[in-house]
Amino acid sequence: MKNFKIIMISVLVGLVIIVILQNVQSVETRFLFIKVTMPIAVLLLLTFLFGFGAGLLASFTFEDKTNKQKSIKEKTQHGKI
Repeated sequence: MKNFKIIMISVLVGLVIIVILQNVQSVETRFLFIKVTMPIAVLLLLTFLFGFGAGLLASFTFEDKTNKQKSIKEKTQHGKI
């Protein structure tokens, strides 16, 4: 299992390096009133990080509500509430 994880991480790192090397062209990006020129690879990285952060925040939010609902359900079943 440990070797499988090392192999998968190596493959993913290799794919990321290939994507970065193939996307070094500059692109102009506009967001509201800001105009920025950056390589496509940087834009992809920023987009990935923003999506990852949003997903992580959403998972913590929904997990918290789910845990509270389970806790209330368990307390009512045991007659504590």
